[in-house]
Amino acid sequence: MNNTPHHFAPEFDTRPMTESDLSVACALWSVSEGVELAEGDSLAELGSFLRRNPGASQVVVLGGEVVGALLAGSDGRRGYLYHLAVRRDHRRGGLASKMVEKALAALRGQGLRRVLILVARGNQDGRQFWLRNGWEALGIAEPMGIDL
Repeated sequence: MNNTPHHFAPEFDTRPMTESDLSVACALWSVSEGVELAEGDSLAELGSFLRRNPGASQVVVLGGEVVGALLAGSDGRRGYLYHLAVRRDHRRGGLASKMVEKALAALRGQGLRRVLILVARGNQDGRQFWLRNGWEALGIAEPMGIDL
C-alpha cells in the first residue's frame, strides 16, 4: 500500500474560476472544515466579486470536475484570499499551493504588494498550511465585522 501523498500531476488543470464554477465551488466550501460561507457569499454576490477581480480566483479541475477552489481578489490596495478548499481525497498533493501561487501571481500582476487572509481560530490544519507556505500571523489586529 502506498501511503505517500498525492503529488501535483499534469492531469489536473488549474485555471481561473468562472461564474459557472460557483455552485460547485460553494458546495465544496460548504463541506470543507475551516471554510465558512456567510453574508456576501450568495451566487450573485460571488459572481459580482469575480467580475470585479477577473483571473484572480482559481479552481483545480480533474476529469472535468472541480476538486479545488480559491476565491481571491483585491480592493485596489490589498489583495485578499478567501475560501481555499481542496476535496478531501485530493489533499496533500500541492493543489492548494498551486491555486495560491496562481492567485498571488494574478494579484501581483495588478501591482499589489500585500495580500491578507483570515484563518478561523479553530482551523489548525489551515493555520499550519499557511505558516508552512511562508505566511505570517498578524497579532496586531483582530478582524471585526458588521452585517448591513
